[in-house]
Amino acid sequence: MGEAIAFYTLAAFILGFAVLVVTTKDTVHSVLFLVLDFLFVAALYVLLGAPFLAAIQVLVYAGGIVVLYLFVVMLVNLKRPPEAYQDPQRRTKLGFGLAAAVLAEIGAITAFDYARPAPAISTALPVQGNTEEVGWLLYTSYLIPFEVASMLLLVAMIGAIVLAKREL
Repeated sequence: MGEAIAFYTLAAFILGFAVLVVTTKDTVHSVLFLVLDFLFVAALYVLLGAPFLAAIQVLVYAGGIVVLYLFVVMLVNLKRPPEAYQDPQRRTKLGFGLAAAVLAEIGAITAFDYARPAPAISTALPVQGNTEEVGWLLYTSYLIPFEVASMLLLVAMIGAIVLAKREL
């Protein structure tokens, strides 16, 4: 009974902070609400018995990603009007073609993963401990979804580099 009350309380805080992230007018306050949201998600992981995921949540998301967001928010001048300049060198058709190719590749990998029968996951893994079990399952049963996520992150990183690149 106590775990259910704690779960629903944490879930209510997570939803409340998520709504505040989206609805607040000040961008710095929005990022701070995002930090609180990530911390409550980490508390939910602890409640569910996954302390490794909670630590990763705090270190990676509440630490690294939010610091990156704060730098972007504080460095970007949001009061400036949008630029009317259009780049004549922009290759939109090439960009759409590459995006479609990446999307087709991710779809094919996902379809291939779902087409083959799922391996039976036994309850007795050859490793013991929360961190070792996460690593074992990540690199055996969930290798294809892990690779799809890494492809998406790679494409997003390349896109951010191309967008942030200044003309010399």
